[in-house]
Amino acid sequence: MSTPPAGPARWDKGAGRVIAATRILELRGVRYSNPGRARDGEFTVIAVPDWVNVLALTPDLRLVLVRQFRFGIDDFSLEIPGGMIDSGEDPIAAAVRELREETGFEGRNARLIGSVHPNPAIQNNRCHIVLVEHAERRAATDWDDDEEIEVTTAPVDEVLEWARSGRITHSLVLCALLYFEGYRRGKAG
Repeated sequence: MSTPPAGPARWDKGAGRVIAATRILELRGVRYSNPGRARDGEFTVIAVPDWVNVLALTPDLRLVLVRQFRFGIDDFSLEIPGGMIDSGEDPIAAAVRELREETGFEGRNARLIGSVHPNPAIQNNRCHIVLVEHAERRAATDWDDDEEIEVTTAPVDEVLEWARSGRITHSLVLCALLYFEGYRRGKAG
């Protein structure tokens, strides 16, 4: 009688092909085979640049928020600033850029506090979470052609309550707020 493996097997990656390409992603078909089960097939992978989400904390301990129309849900979403990282761009530099472009806010002490895989079942990218402190409105916004954003701030504890109550529903924003809670606890201890 054979002993079952200690855990799931790493599948072997084969050739891939581009099924469709857009300005923001490639839809790829990638061949994978399981060496222990003689199973193989083509799997769908969404190739997307890395993203950044920005927790911008004002001197009076408010978080900078953006409210904008999102085509995927055909409705408005309350979020923290963020966006795609340009090819070769550092996540912290991208965070500072996105914060300024979307909100006009600039700050100090920008640092990475976490990174997550948005959907590892089908996406190949990461979303980096950057904290920027002492954020104040100092610049004009510079939105993309398809952006129209309402910028506001709210006390940290209120934003965290909105996350717990379901007012904030963007999963990557919820991840960022979870990292931020841990960061605050660690800083207080």
